[in-house]
Amino acid sequence: MAAKRGLVYKSTGSWYSVRDEQGKFWNARIKGVLKLDEITSTNPVAVGDWVQLEVEDEEVGTAMILNIEPRRNYLHRQSPRHKHQHHIVASNLDQSMLLVTIKNPKTSTGFIDRCLVASEMYHVSSLIVCNKADLYGPKELAVFEEWVRVYGGAGYPVLLVSAETGQGMDDLQARLVDKTTLVTGHSGVGKSSLLNRWLPGLNRRTQDVSGWSGKGLHTTTFAEMFELPNGGKIIDTPGMREFGLVNLERAELSHYFPEMRRVMEHCQFNNCLHLNEPDCAVKTAVRDGVIDEKRYLSYVNLLESIDDRNY
Repeated sequence: MAAKRGLVYKSTGSWYSVRDEQGKFWNARIKGVLKLDEITSTNPVAVGDWVQLEVEDEEVGTAMILNIEPRRNYLHRQSPRHKHQHHIVASNLDQSMLLVTIKNPKTSTGFIDRCLVASEMYHVSSLIVCNKADLYGPKELAVFEEWVRVYGGAGYPVLLVSAETGQGMDDLQARLVDKTTLVTGHSGVGKSSLLNRWLPGLNRRTQDVSGWSGKGLHTTTFAEMFELPNGGKIIDTPGMREFGLVNLERAELSHYFPEMRRVMEHCQFNNCLHLNEPDCAVKTAVRDGVIDEKRYLSYVNLLESIDDRNY
């Protein structure tokens, strides 16, 4: 039987749910030879991959994955278990939707910046969506307006929504039509609640934020892709406590801050790290208020966390 072409919708570690071009889902495993390829990630096949399938049992619906088609792009992060390995979160993306909250739990700007850098590294556009608007008073709304100023100024759309009440949902859904969107964020920010609103039959399990720690509880174990009713696909991911960056050198980091990228060509030195170098256009832009000081400090913190010897 001729090989089938399919799209990976779900990964459970060793088995994959793959939909072929006729719309049939197959439970597929990797054929042994794939494991011998020089793949440095902890998961050689990712949600969003296009693969070639060999049917194993038509009646049961099992198949073998023969190979992976070249990826248009992908997002990966440091493997939670292996510091020097990376884990591909998803591939062939049109955009990344970073779901954040101002409280219950609070998303740090450091986490936001790491996620944005990861997307910039692989040319995936980002959208920042602040959920739980129904819980926010004047203090939280002031924080949101600050995020709009800082991240909107850098070029990122920033939306305020409530999965609970439906506030802001029309605008958000319009941005997802006919696109493959990866949803990332801490546990507890409401990814499952969003999916349950968009896909009522899904009944994705949700949990309250842990009272003693203020951190979200994990409800999603593996990445999974869903078809949206109005067109487009959305990929849900396990909640992340941290977003470890991999394959990133110090000299590259400023290229992944759009507001720095706009001015850095005017720096005196081509390899300027924007720290103590003379005639640095980035530091001048910070001083003049063109680049937000908090984003610059976040850049410095990220820079200090990168050890070139690891790569």
